Amino acid sequence: MSEKTEGIAWPNFDVPGGLLPAIAQNATTGAVLMLAWMNEEAFRETMTTGRAVYFSRSRGRLWRKGEDSGHVQTVLAVLIDCDADTILLKVNQEGAACHEGYPTCFFRKLQGNGQVELVEERLKQPADIYTKKNQ
Repeated sequence: MSEKTEGIAWPNFDVPGGLLPAIAQNATTGAVLMLAWMNEEAFRETMTTGRAVYFSRSRGRLWRKGEDSGHVQTVLAVLIDCDADTILLKVNQEGAACHEGYPTCFFRKLQGNGQVELVEERLKQPADIYTKKNQ
């Protein structure tokens, strides 16, 4: 880790449930790819391996991004917000970031009239990424 800034050099996982939001951002384009959750164990593994590791609330365990799909995130930079309660990962994304096969999880734009517009093209069909047991 780098030098402490105003006494904070590590995310504050001392919150109910021990989970912090972690935003993955494309390091080249700046596009927000996804939001996931990290506990301290996921954060430490991310820092050690240079690959994004999250805590899956639905699985109740660590989730190494790409473990099922092969669409891993290589972490180039880790930023912590001013309150030390949100993590920003600048990553190189291999393949789709979204489990629905889109480059980003933010592929639906809500129009003022309530209609939804798809603003990204699907890279892969989920059935081509995951086996039935992983969906």
